[in-house]
Amino acid sequence: MRIAALFVLAATFSFAPAVVSAASGSAHDHEHDPRLQGSYKFNEGGWTYVHLQGAPEQIGFQHGYLLAREIEDNVNVYVVMATNVNKRPWSFFREAGKNVLWPHLDTEYQQELKGIVEGLQAQGLTLDLWDIVALNGYIELSDYYLPWLNEKEGKPNPAADVAPGKCSAFIATGSATRDGKIVIAHSNWSPYAEGERWTMVFDVVPARGQHFIMDGMPGVITSQDDFGVNSSGLMITETTLPMIKGFDVNGIAEFDRSRKAMQYATSIDEYAEIMRKGNNGGYANSWLIGDRKTGEIAYLELGLRHTPLTRKKDGYFVSSNFAADPALVRDDTPGFDPNNPESSMNARHIRAEEFVKEHYGKLDTALAEAYLSDHYDTYEHKIDAGKRSLCGHEDTSPVGEKVWDDPPYNPGGAVTGKVTDSELAAKMSFIGRAGHPCGEDFLAAPFLAAHPEFAWQKPILHDMISGPWTTFTAGEKPPAAMAQR
Repeated sequence: MRIAALFVLAATFSFAPAVVSAASGSAHDHEHDPRLQGSYKFNEGGWTYVHLQGAPEQIGFQHGYLLAREIEDNVNVYVVMATNVNKRPWSFFREAGKNVLWPHLDTEYQQELKGIVEGLQAQGLTLDLWDIVALNGYIELSDYYLPWLNEKEGKPNPAADVAPGKCSAFIATGSATRDGKIVIAHSNWSPYAEGERWTMVFDVVPARGQHFIMDGMPGVITSQDDFGVNSSGLMITETTLPMIKGFDVNGIAEFDRSRKAMQYATSIDEYAEIMRKGNNGGYANSWLIGDRKTGEIAYLELGLRHTPLTRKKDGYFVSSNFAADPALVRDDTPGFDPNNPESSMNARHIRAEEFVKEHYGKLDTALAEAYLSDHYDTYEHKIDAGKRSLCGHEDTSPVGEKVWDDPPYNPGGAVTGKVTDSELAAKMSFIGRAGHPCGEDFLAAPFLAAHPEFAWQKPILHDMISGPWTTFTAGEKPPAAMAQR
């Protein structure tokens, strides 16, 4: 195995020095490397804020150098997940990244990925290009390409290798909101081992395209749970389409298209065009897009066969992994049953509609935070922080989510919350909370003691401590003494 020992990263919830130490003395030779010019990172509110700027290879080098230890740790998570969940060795994902995804990537992002590897190696690490491509493409390779490949080869598909249906979001405008402008909210649902590390704020000023700010994870060039704002006024998020089937090996990786759309789209139409062009069916999502300039919002269901786009200048869209378009449900999500009230995606869809209708005309960032923190279970008709609440806590569920083949007490759920509105977007700002949006903590040791069936996660499952709701702004800098490489 190529991966070095796991590094445990300490969480902090106030400004603190963010130091990337070298695995060997060689890193000190790079401290004044001109490729690092203008880049920095600092910690705040449980997040790591990272400023990157320049040409693709420069942005990549900065990313790899500043987050070397975090990237190594993140890759190790997926090495463990690959073996235990996908029943494939990490070498499978490296080869698939190299042979399936890499040939179709934009040259710009190939350069950025190579830059990440150069930054890692400048810190003395041995991760190579195919580790980083596999990390970026893991979601679409594990849950979309692998089921397609298993079916093609006549091999049994691991039950967990299914397109997931996890995340909660809404976008609203016009008469739905307090000031008539756009409000958008999103919670990332993931296994806690992944989500506890999904706490980066990337502030990126590329040489080409637009300045953008997004959340993300170490080593990945797109947000991956896709919450961000760009300098043209687009406000973007998504939730996954459930039970999607199909994959186009000749298409363009989703992580390439979503990054390109964040960086280059200046309108809803441009965003949809970029996401549709070369669509490989991987990591298929329902996209919620707002344009601060016009006040218009849109809902793009990006299946492999159907990609309907719905637009509004007044009203809202809720999203909880609920496929809406009849043709898409029929052809792209054949395993999705929209009439099963027990399933997480349907229960959250019902609750999302209830919440937005109850607060119609008053929606703002405070109510957006409340939406993401909500624990009402429409199936049980009571408050229950579990698999069916907008703020998900699958680790408390004695039944698990059958649709995703998640076992009882699966350690996963809502791992971050993010909200913004038109006024914040004008400043390229958003408000984020690391950990459960409701503020509850997850503690790994007592959980593993109570649920030894998840002992295989012990090397990667950490405490997930919720931080405060914290505002982040593009170009933000910590006190001079705190910004360190």
